[in-house]
Amino acid sequence: MAGAADGERQAGLVTAASALVSRPGEGHTSSTALPAVLADVPVAVLLIDQKTGAVTYANTAAVEMAGNVRLPVDIDTWGASAGLTDLAGAPLARTSGPLSVVAQGQPVTGEAVRLLPGRSTDRDRARDHDGAPDRLLWVTGFPLSQPGNSEQLSLVVLLEVESVGGRSDADTELQALRERAVVATDIAFAITDPRQEDDPLVWVNPSFSRITGYSYEESVGRNCRFLQGPSTDPAVVATLREALEAQEAVTVTLLNHRRDGTAFWNQVAISPVFDGEGELVSFVGVQTDVTERVRVEAEREAAFAAERTAREEAELARAVAEQARSDAEQAQREAENAQGRLALMAEATSSLIATLDVGDLLDRLATLCVPQLADWVVVTLVDPSGEVRELVSRDRERGRTELRRYDAGHALRLPAGSPSQRSITAARSVLVERLPEHLDASIASPVAQEIAGRLGAASSLSVPLVARRRTRGAITLVRTSPGRPFTPDDVGLTEDLARRAALVMDNVRLYQQEHAVADTLQRSLLPELPEITGLEAAAHYVSASTAADVGGDFYDLLQLPDGSVGMVVGDVVGHDVAAAAAMGQLRGLIRACLWDAPDPDPGTVLTRVDRLVQGLRVASMATMAYVRAVPPSRPGGPWQAQVGIAGHPPLVLRTPDGRVRSVDGVTGLLVGVDADARRDVLDLELPVGSTLIGYTDGLVETPGSDLDQGIEALVERLSATPVRASPRQLCDAAVSGTLDGRDDVALIAVRFC
Repeated sequence: MAGAADGERQAGLVTAASALVSRPGEGHTSSTALPAVLADVPVAVLLIDQKTGAVTYANTAAVEMAGNVRLPVDIDTWGASAGLTDLAGAPLARTSGPLSVVAQGQPVTGEAVRLLPGRSTDRDRARDHDGAPDRLLWVTGFPLSQPGNSEQLSLVVLLEVESVGGRSDADTELQALRERAVVATDIAFAITDPRQEDDPLVWVNPSFSRITGYSYEESVGRNCRFLQGPSTDPAVVATLREALEAQEAVTVTLLNHRRDGTAFWNQVAISPVFDGEGELVSFVGVQTDVTERVRVEAEREAAFAAERTAREEAELARAVAEQARSDAEQAQREAENAQGRLALMAEATSSLIATLDVGDLLDRLATLCVPQLADWVVVTLVDPSGEVRELVSRDRERGRTELRRYDAGHALRLPAGSPSQRSITAARSVLVERLPEHLDASIASPVAQEIAGRLGAASSLSVPLVARRRTRGAITLVRTSPGRPFTPDDVGLTEDLARRAALVMDNVRLYQQEHAVADTLQRSLLPELPEITGLEAAAHYVSASTAADVGGDFYDLLQLPDGSVGMVVGDVVGHDVAAAAAMGQLRGLIRACLWDAPDPDPGTVLTRVDRLVQGLRVASMATMAYVRAVPPSRPGGPWQAQVGIAGHPPLVLRTPDGRVRSVDGVTGLLVGVDADARRDVLDLELPVGSTLIGYTDGLVETPGSDLDQGIEALVERLSATPVRASPRQLCDAAVSGTLDGRDDVALIAVRFC
């Protein structure tokens, strides 16, 4: 690395190191950055300012080692507070000691030191270690900054090694230290700079190069995704990316690849680093090769899974063998019944869902029941109070369905003792195996009495029509032959049919309600254009919603108290009833702002609308174009207009000679984004005979092309109309292009006479 690139990377490293040593109260760095990164690493970490030789940061493990020493503190003083000596017991406070060497900006690849108990300045700590044996540490360190930088920092890592003997066994202890040092050298440190494009690495330590095989020069300046490969889990990468975008600490284990192509499992802990102003300046990462741990865990899990699978398979095999014998006996009996049941259910499904009319739906349901399930049937629908609203009957003799509707003035109630009413009340099936010879008014409706008098009635089955926890009526099947009773299979089949029919009926009801709501909203939200002296206007609207013919686009035209005219076209985010409702609220708010505006300037009006939208939470976001036009001051003179835009496509102007152009020169943020945004205004002179056309983006947005192309196509369509084309003809020409229905379209054309 050299030149400008080296300078930029070193600057990022200095910034990251400076953020790491921020004092408490200077942002989020000292309390959350480095401790979060090293949460699972069994090492003590120090940061040393090379210029002063002072410790400026100590993680939790280091604080426990030296006690609560106030930082910053001279490195020799910190070492004395921790009770660090060389293997011979001499203090480390000398120029040749490993801590002093690191403080001078020199690397220490590894050196053994002792930690004497009771030497800490923390008296409680000294008491806890009274009589305890010496502890051994392995010290490694390296500079975080290159010579010539304004800030020079060094990182020290102290790894504790359990004692394996007394002081006399120094060789054995040194060998243990070297073995444990491998763990320390497996800890790789890296720093990235998110302020640069693609968040590149700006510094890595030698362990990073040793683990990955990539040198410092090959690593710095690249995003660390170069370690990933085709087998790296995309879900883990997504988790890592989301945490970085959210500026949150994260720890993941993922499969990486070394420079020679070999794979290894890498445990990565990354924490964001903020400066004293709270701005993200770096990400600090700690990486550890955990390939062996992952392998052992995978083998153990595989063994457990294999054992569990074998046990489950054995149990399943026994259950299958027992069930197979029973199923073989039952299968033949059920085959014929199942075939007929499936055929009826398939016919019922296709027949019932093919209509959105309740009367037609009831007719289809009755046709399914007779003669396949019964000799005659009565289907009854009731309202929440229990009064019959619709009743359908069908029988073999007449071969048709009779539909009877009842209104509030001719309400009918089923007899309390009738099978239908009992089924509706209890919301369960009612089977009457033997009906009385004559059905009287105490157990049958007039329709049922009439049919029973002609055909007879031996047994009945009443099944409730229940959908979304509400009983809406009942199906009553009647058979006339005593030798043909209803079986449990008949009950199950009828209950299945009733569930499907009830759900379809309820869906039809919901559709009709939503359609009625949509129709009401549409009529109330799209205004009739007023007749204003000196103006000729026309409008057009197409909704993208298929469930309800409403959407979030709108237009408006009104004459203001000061004699001027206001024209508005806008688009609320969304394409459904909710968007339409928000649009209605926004349109009413806009009208109030225009009518009672202290300052009629469109920029001021849009700012006021923006503040009210956010304050009252009328809509999430919306685009809008507002034009205030002032009549001519003299007969035949031009109209004077002011145009304000809030994230909306530009208006289109057709001059009296038939030329068409886009009204550019003014833009602005969407409504609902920034209540304090200042809106620019464009002054526009409109000669008599000019036509101003406002529209929403659904008119000019098409798949595969950008907005500018759509606007050019609109201008071409309008230019092709006759010179004296009316506003209505212009609206028709504007929508004559292909509308793919992906978005709502609102369009208004106003001619100034």
